[in-house]
Amino acid sequence: MKIGIVGSGHIGGTLTRRLTALGHEVTVTNSRGPQSLTGLAAETGAAAGTLDETVQGAELVVVAVPVKAVPDLPAALFDGKVVVDADNYYPERDGDIAELLDRSLSSSRWTAEHLKGARVVKAFNTIQAPHLMDNGRPAGSPDRIALPVAGDDAQAKQVVMELVEELGFDPVDGGTLDESWRQQPDTPVYGADRDADGVRQGLAQARP
Repeated sequence: MKIGIVGSGHIGGTLTRRLTALGHEVTVTNSRGPQSLTGLAAETGAAAGTLDETVQGAELVVVAVPVKAVPDLPAALFDGKVVVDADNYYPERDGDIAELLDRSLSSSRWTAEHLKGARVVKAFNTIQAPHLMDNGRPAGSPDRIALPVAGDDAQAKQVVMELVEELGFDPVDGGTLDESWRQQPDTPVYGADRDADGVRQGLAQARP
């Protein structure tokens, strides 16, 4: 696939490395501009692009930026795209966002409301970057980690679940975007590296 990655931090950088290694055509961008990404591009073979270049030609776009930066993204650019929301809301970093502080919205629903027209799917927010880099395993491995995938668009969700599988993790259906709070920070599955049954159990046990 042609994949755009917005954000080159822990998760964005790791997905750039993993997805290029799997043969995907990856373009990556960040807030500091393409010239800051020459090292990552040289290491991985990914292209370093502007935001427009990264998103426009992509079949799937990963957004891995601080949540507070989401409202600065031009919504029209993402219209119709499968957008993987890999973000987590951390008040100490992102500041007070009323709907997220009182949990009246999941952070992915909040993101989807900013990126109206995008087909938003929540994934890759529960795993630490080093584990995403190194701990993928073949299907059927007894120590295979599972990752929850939540979204409203069944086709978009299926695309992302297949990508999770390709990266060496068991995809688990995490329900709708409104249910994706079950995989946010401070829930049983967050950072827990559970297997598929463990993730299903953890999602069910999560409390608002």
